[in-house]
Amino acid sequence: MVMEPARSLELRTLRYFVAVAEELHFGRAATRLHMSQPPLSRAIRQLETELGAALFDRSSAGVTLTAVGTLLLDEARPLLDRADRVRERVTEAAGAATLTVGILGDSADPGVTRLAAAYRRQHPHVEVRIRETDLTDPTCGLRAGRADIALTRGPFDETGLTVRELRADPVGTLLRADDPLAGRDSLKPADLADRRWFRFPEGTDPLWQAYWNGGERREGPVVRAVQECRQAVLWNGTVGMTLLGHDPGAGLTVVPLTGMEPSRAVVAWKQGDTDPLIRSFVRIAIDAYRDYRD
Repeated sequence: MVMEPARSLELRTLRYFVAVAEELHFGRAATRLHMSQPPLSRAIRQLETELGAALFDRSSAGVTLTAVGTLLLDEARPLLDRADRVRERVTEAAGAATLTVGILGDSADPGVTRLAAAYRRQHPHVEVRIRETDLTDPTCGLRAGRADIALTRGPFDETGLTVRELRADPVGTLLRADDPLAGRDSLKPADLADRRWFRFPEGTDPLWQAYWNGGERREGPVVRAVQECRQAVLWNGTVGMTLLGHDPGAGLTVVPLTGMEPSRAVVAWKQGDTDPLIRSFVRIAIDAYRDYRD
């Protein structure tokens, strides 16, 4: 039997169900939906009553989908995707649709290239405006209203924002090619304790600053852009963190840095923003980066 939830169920309720089904945790699903847990639980109970079947098995061990819940999830996902695409097409048809995308520091990431091609295929009439920002604002102007959505890296203060991870990249130490440490197979932050690091200006997000300084407070030249980081190392023998897979440029090298969490490539937007073009951008970004990672 094929279920047809669109005839009797609200799309909002289906979104609630899918969030719980994907998180398998009511608290996390409520956070994802920007709502409190009690009304979410009531909505799921009401949905189960309407369908006459339990969708989740709830126990002290956690939440799992029932067979009926699994069937509904298979039906709900494509239905919600179709509903989102209808909204996107209507938005485009209503006028000259634009989307401002903030990109942090360096837009040469292959994931960005794949995303641009995929978004253009699905939204040929949307004008995408790119706002490339320096390293002092990991939110790429989201809070100031200068961008609708951001392709950036964590960690940073996520207050008021929704953030989805796209990929996790290992990091390394950026060094001059003739640095005494350049020939090492790997380094630890402790190996660099007595070195000057490039760092970001005062007022930069403290979570962001701490991560890119290897988890410690450092002394060294202040930089604002990727090229300034490289030049600080090239000219002054400064050290710092960078992505392990990036080409550092002539005269520089990257040595794997152990003991540090990978750098998370993320997509971020303001909490509660239901613009269909943003929802579509997030969905396409997740697919584009997944394809690149795989």
